[in-house]
Amino acid sequence: MISITVENLVKKFGTQVALDGVSLSIGAGEVFFLLGPSGCGKTTLLRNIAGFYTPDEGRILFGTEDVTHVPPHRRNTGMMFQSYALWPHMTVAGNVAFGLEERRLPTTEIRRRVAEALASVRMEDYAERKIAQLSGGQQQRVALARALVIRPRALLLDEPLSNLDAKLRLEMRSEIRRICKESGLTAIYVTHDQKEALSIADRMAVLDAGRIAQIGTPEEIYRRPRTRTVADFIGETNFLTGKILSIAAESALVETTIGTFHGVVADPVWQPAPGCPVTISIRPECWRLREAGEGPNVVTGRIGESLYLGEIAQYRFLAGETDLKMFELNPRPSARDLERTYAAEVDAADVVILQH
Repeated sequence: MISITVENLVKKFGTQVALDGVSLSIGAGEVFFLLGPSGCGKTTLLRNIAGFYTPDEGRILFGTEDVTHVPPHRRNTGMMFQSYALWPHMTVAGNVAFGLEERRLPTTEIRRRVAEALASVRMEDYAERKIAQLSGGQQQRVALARALVIRPRALLLDEPLSNLDAKLRLEMRSEIRRICKESGLTAIYVTHDQKEALSIADRMAVLDAGRIAQIGTPEEIYRRPRTRTVADFIGETNFLTGKILSIAAESALVETTIGTFHGVVADPVWQPAPGCPVTISIRPECWRLREAGEGPNVVTGRIGESLYLGEIAQYRFLAGETDLKMFELNPRPSARDLERTYAAEVDAADVVILQH
């Protein structure tokens, strides 16, 4: 278990800047996610931490040790790739033992550590099977065991679940977190899957164009995005433009074309003034439909479309010329009259005010 610190990291490929002064600190034993859209720099950052790339500026620390120019094999990290990279001609045990054999450990020690690693991923009964005899989820567990068996200081994962079907991805999310916590591993996990990150991470960093847009816990990132980019990338949301009518501490009253909204300013370093143009973000599940209502944080309209998905219903709510997406939990869509006018209400705590 070790902390990892990245200080002012810059990485260029020709004239393209892939990482532009990235800094972050990851605590010992933390499961930390790097996420963002394609090309944002998350995989480049992971490869710098692994030692596959050398940064042009900045440094990387494992604890107090500067590993910026230490080669990958001397950093003692376990790396798990999207493709798994397993040897098809070897057995499960042979694949897991490979790294230990390269280190020339005694045979008895290799056997013991392979058995422990396979037990940790619940694959001990498959030790003598060939890779081709395994399902995708089982192969993923073998790749994880191979990364764990060397007893790494940190586990680095590059979109490890992207090749699995939806059911297996759900199963392996909790398994990866369990294994990391039981093993006391510091883990850095790259993904573009927001649900994956929200369900596993202790904290996460959202990258945008080679820079960190925001770092926080899953709840902080989802409920208090500090930029439009973060709000748009993590989950679904409704954006409305308006201007500040009044402001007090971290809350403000915003006027929009469909009504006024009390909300919260999520970015602590931004201080908007009355008259300032802003954007507000409201998650679809935060709305509550009522038969009638008026005042701040209430809009009136009708349901244009309804999509029933079992545990939720998705509505396209028509408020004048503005379309809003709304989710209703445990719905009875048949009870909703598409010709009727409704009031949709949202709490001030769920209205996030962003820079326009």
